[in-house]
Amino acid sequence: MSKKVALILGSDSDLPVAAPAVKRLRALGIPFEGHVMSAHRTPAAAADFSKNAAANGFGVLIAFAGKAAHLAGALAANTTLPVIGVPVKSSTLDGLDALLATVQMPSGVPVATVAIDGAENAALLAAQILALGDPELADCLIALKEEMARGVAQKDQALQGKLVEL
Repeated sequence: MSKKVALILGSDSDLPVAAPAVKRLRALGIPFEGHVMSAHRTPAAAADFSKNAAANGFGVLIAFAGKAAHLAGALAANTTLPVIGVPVKSSTLDGLDALLATVQMPSGVPVATVAIDGAENAALLAAQILALGDPELADCLIALKEEMARGVAQKDQALQGKLVEL
């Protein structure tokens, strides 16, 4: 059985943003768990979770947080597992504050950061990390890339027809 992915939401209101990650992980057959934890309101629980994540079968942690988005860094400070941060768009600064808080980690506390609300890419990055030790998952990712390439080729073909009509 492959390692699990942890989806750690800073708030339950982040679930709609996390939904594409859930769907992608399910489609790839990657086991996952989701939890709500806060770097500010439940710092001990977040630290405890990340300290024990490897022993509990996790291979990658994905943190979803908006505004003062310190969750990914708080998790990364307490584990050697890869942590992926997903900055969540808020009404205040359109997620720029979360992006900067997530991407600007101090030396020694790496967090891979995807785009604002970039849950699907976070799931794919987690899958690529896990695929380093899982040839079957690597094959699934290769097939996915080939499927995406076919889709682009079909769109290119359709465009060629539309250009002739202009």
